[in-house]
Amino acid sequence: MATTRIMPLHIGKGRSLAKALKAVAEYMENPLKTESGEWISSYECDPKVADAEFLLSKSRYATITGRSQGAHDIIAYHTRQSFRPGEITPEEANRIGYELAMRFTKGRHAFLVYTHTDRAHIHNHVIWNSTRLDYTGKFRNFLGSAFAVRRLSDYLCVEHGLSIIQNPQPSRGNTYGRWLGDDKPLSHKAQLMMAVDAALEQQPTTFDAFLSLMRAAGYTINTRRKHITFFAPGWGQPVRMDTLRGMYTEVAVRDRITGRHVDSSGGRETVAAQPVQRPSLLIDIQAKIQQGKGAGYERWAKVFNLKQAAQTLLYLQQHGLDSYDALREKTAASTVRFDALSKKIKELEAELKANGELQKHIVNYSKTRETYAAYRKAGYSKAFRAEHETDILLHQTAKKAFDDLGYGRDKKLPTVKMLREAYTPVLEEKKKANAAYRQAKAEMRELLLVKENVDRLLGTTGRGREPEPERTDL
Repeated sequence: MATTRIMPLHIGKGRSLAKALKAVAEYMENPLKTESGEWISSYECDPKVADAEFLLSKSRYATITGRSQGAHDIIAYHTRQSFRPGEITPEEANRIGYELAMRFTKGRHAFLVYTHTDRAHIHNHVIWNSTRLDYTGKFRNFLGSAFAVRRLSDYLCVEHGLSIIQNPQPSRGNTYGRWLGDDKPLSHKAQLMMAVDAALEQQPTTFDAFLSLMRAAGYTINTRRKHITFFAPGWGQPVRMDTLRGMYTEVAVRDRITGRHVDSSGGRETVAAQPVQRPSLLIDIQAKIQQGKGAGYERWAKVFNLKQAAQTLLYLQQHGLDSYDALREKTAASTVRFDALSKKIKELEAELKANGELQKHIVNYSKTRETYAAYRKAGYSKAFRAEHETDILLHQTAKKAFDDLGYGRDKKLPTVKMLREAYTPVLEEKKKANAAYRQAKAEMRELLLVKENVDRLLGTTGRGREPEPERTDL
């Protein structure tokens, strides 16, 4: 995963603060990018009127501090998180973006997280108000802030089991965008490096098996020269493997296959734990032959199925599943646990969302109480409302939310401090539930795959649940 540099958003010449905020909001909340607004979350602001709330905070800041920078004023800050294609859902991406903003701003600034799904890679746009919630100061884009937000983002990705860029380059020239194929086409070297990673994710046990996976991915490989070269359709010239450098040279790839790698920070060699071999789904050979596969594929598939049958048997022995009933019961139990954790996470997320919404309404109600009292005293004057419409709308929205939640004379509103104290343990519980959820999901998928293989071997099923593997050399 990658995070771009922090980008300050200025008012700019020839436009008002309101127009500047509206322009930013219109792009970020584009329904075609956020799936009709489904993947938008916020803290201490309402996405529907965030521009008005940010505008109000600037006005309060200027009144309290007497400071104003005019067209050079920074109205908000923007950073982007991009995730490797296919490894995250929009829901999880939005949660991670929210955690990033909350931790980085320490809850002192209102922010919004827009998760865009219009590209091959899901990515977040995180916008936070430059003005603090107490109106007494602003966010300072300190020296090294880009590094700090990237490190925090990487930490969150590792925490959620997502990939990161090990040695990111400076953000000049949109390095992260090119790595993800955002705006410009990937270079041949970048394409090759991504193909190498994809091949190694299939856990080849030898370098020859790795080369076979690369050939299966469409690369022509020349091993007869001093340096191995790769060529793909549409390339003008082949790419030498030694020009890739880092973890993509021939020596580095061989070390990655064997689990041996060099620690770049200290230059010492370490041996990583060998990955546990997991069974893959058996191939329906007859169906493949009917689709036009030849005798060579049939021979390879038979050997592949034999190996996977052995891996399946080994898995059953290692986990003490000595009967079909035991396998069926454990698979059902893992599915129940997975479903229970899914339900729990949704409940915790709903509790966190309700807590955050109530905090927002309490803050807005407090901010606009004096204005609304003056509005009442003015006899609900239309002229007064036109002048203070943002404050009045925020006040009325907050009051309606309190009424809907049953707060009144007999039920007192909690304080923001109380709500924030209640928010923290729920967030910690959700993090633990997320970790258990990932483990339960992996266990369930593994058991379902093993049971599917057993059912196929027993002749009691017909269809698989996962894509079949690419052919590799034996």
